[in-house]
Amino acid sequence: MKYIVVLAFSSIMLSQSLNAQEIESNDSIVELNSVTISPIQQSPERMPETKGNVIFSGKKNEVIKLNAINANLTTNNAREVFSRIPGVTIWENEGSGIQINVGVRGLSPNRSWELNTRQNGYDISSDVFGYPEAYYNPPLEAVESLELIRGGASLQFGPQFGGMLNYVLKRETKKKFSFETQNTTGSYNLMSSYNAIGGKIGKFSYYAYNHSRSADGWRENSEYKVRNSHVFLEYAFTEKTKISAEYTNMDYQMQQAGGLTDEQFNNNPRQSLRNRNWFGTPWNVFSLNFDTKINENLSSNTKLFGLIGERNSVGFTATPNNVDAINPLTNDYANRRVDRDFYENFGLENRNLYKYKLGKIENNLAFGFRLYKANTIRQQDGRGTTGSDFDLTTENGFPRDLNFYTENVALFAENQFKLTEKFSVTPGLRYEYINSIGNGRFGISSGNDVPFEEKEISRSKPLFGLGMEYKLGSTNIYANITQAYRPVLFSDITPPAVTDQIDPNLKDASGFNADLGYRGTFKNYLNFDFSLFYLSYNNRIGGVRQFVNNDPTQGTFLYRTNLGETINKGIEGFVNLNVTKLLEVENKFGNIDLFATISFIDSRYTDFKIYSASGTAPNVVITESNLKGNRVENAPRYIHNFGLGWNKNNFSSTLQYRMSGKIFTDANNTVAPSANGVTGLLDKYHVLDLSTEYKFLKNYNLRAGINNLTDEMYATRRAGGYPGPGILPGEGRTFFLSIGAKF
Repeated sequence: MKYIVVLAFSSIMLSQSLNAQEIESNDSIVELNSVTISPIQQSPERMPETKGNVIFSGKKNEVIKLNAINANLTTNNAREVFSRIPGVTIWENEGSGIQINVGVRGLSPNRSWELNTRQNGYDISSDVFGYPEAYYNPPLEAVESLELIRGGASLQFGPQFGGMLNYVLKRETKKKFSFETQNTTGSYNLMSSYNAIGGKIGKFSYYAYNHSRSADGWRENSEYKVRNSHVFLEYAFTEKTKISAEYTNMDYQMQQAGGLTDEQFNNNPRQSLRNRNWFGTPWNVFSLNFDTKINENLSSNTKLFGLIGERNSVGFTATPNNVDAINPLTNDYANRRVDRDFYENFGLENRNLYKYKLGKIENNLAFGFRLYKANTIRQQDGRGTTGSDFDLTTENGFPRDLNFYTENVALFAENQFKLTEKFSVTPGLRYEYINSIGNGRFGISSGNDVPFEEKEISRSKPLFGLGMEYKLGSTNIYANITQAYRPVLFSDITPPAVTDQIDPNLKDASGFNADLGYRGTFKNYLNFDFSLFYLSYNNRIGGVRQFVNNDPTQGTFLYRTNLGETINKGIEGFVNLNVTKLLEVENKFGNIDLFATISFIDSRYTDFKIYSASGTAPNVVITESNLKGNRVENAPRYIHNFGLGWNKNNFSSTLQYRMSGKIFTDANNTVAPSANGVTGLLDKYHVLDLSTEYKFLKNYNLRAGINNLTDEMYATRRAGGYPGPGILPGEGRTFFLSIGAKF
């Protein structure tokens, strides 16, 4: 009987050894060798000690196999998919799933920018060091697995505080030709179709898919259309050497419903006061990959990759307490604002793994390098049309027209020293050279250009780390500490207003991640991972108010500088219990799994200076204070997920419950909501999701689900700008029904 995995949260490996037996027959003895039996692994799994020329020993990591869980993959429901990973914060701007916004350990989820986001091992964000926002993620129906390596992975992937998130796409390696289709309908005119072909013919392999999806959206003015296309080709010269190429293209058009004030949200969270706001990001990602095994001890991988993309928006961007209405004097709407970014980046990354012995124990050395170059053209504040469609036309171009360049060279090495077969120590080093240049026109004042004087920041940054792992049967104790780093971003050196100023000595953010945990399995029914973490984030960048020319009578300006340090610390835990295997009744009742992921996060400022102005000129008074002890914005005190899953024969179902604590949305820890909805405490929320699947006639499946089963009214974020200032509601109750086949 086929075993279908429904719920699990880390790799389960059951090893059963049959003792050598002696059989006496006709005065002869036959000795049977020991046999190891490993059942199907549950999801999420954990990385082995080494994989893909990368060392994972001692690092906290999770691997989610999407074909082993029940979730709404059609709309990329991150709440369901990431529920089996503790400590993941999710921003839910709208229900399209076009952009996945996740953060870990109290870090900002904004377009996953505290993570090094990758697809099949190469970068997919706008500019890794200049503007690391991930406007693109693949459709989850095309994804085989998600790999999340926490901050301790920074030495081999990059210096990001959050670590690395990698989307691994599906491939077909067994058949000459395969065809897969998944077609979905759902609430608010959701229509989706995913179609893929793939196969392997001799030394040649191929895979291609197209995913198209559209819906009107749960909120008013939130319709969207998105298309994702991908092609992969591979040729294996020998069993040890192969070359592959892949290309991904995405394009979408999304209406942005905008934010609400708290009063508007409480009256009707589905309402929208913006029907002229649109957003789109044409995206092209490509990669050339070369794998070879030079000898039994040395293997190498080289990736040449690139990205060409855009970020386009047009709309009325005022706060929600400002009405977008027809002006009776002009008998027309106000002109909309148009902003456009153009991205081009290219990189080369090489990874190698060398296996060698010290005494009788095999050790591993991973090393490589990275070359990267990016260019961003930013055009903002364009005077757009008074219309309502997705029209990027402007009058007289763009007042703000900037160019940003990033160059990066990195060298990295980690060595896993196995002191015994059970205990290993993995020290590592990464060297980063980053050069950032910005120039162009900042704006136009009185008909004259306001130049953005060229700024160049060069830095050389060595990073160090140490990981340890001790095996105890099918469990292990792991620990690591790794330095992290976040260079000054383009947005940090670009003030939002002409009057604002930038600290010429602006420093990059730096800090470290530390983990101590215990994980593993017990027999074939218990799977767990519990750990403590500590994250130090120094030199956070923000704005403080100062006097113009040191004269209170001349007013104040915003001075953007390094403000202080935050400490994020807490507990992360996961446990999965297969009840029917524990009671040894799975053959009769199928598999019943209970899982829980828990995280308690204490994220606070230890030093954060602010300045406030009061009074009117010439009697303006500036007060300095320190927010030491305040909670970091957008960091909930807790995030818990509880799930119940059942599968028997060809049917599987998962019911899961997510709890997330209150969050402050500004560093001042403002409780009362502002009149425009931009600041204020966001309440805790609880959301229930149900997803099911039935497989029939060998090749077919029927999937269905209800998200937000109890129709909870909640919000996960407030915005000060895009996708619309104000409080952004999470989606209410929706359903989906899907039928698919694979041949």
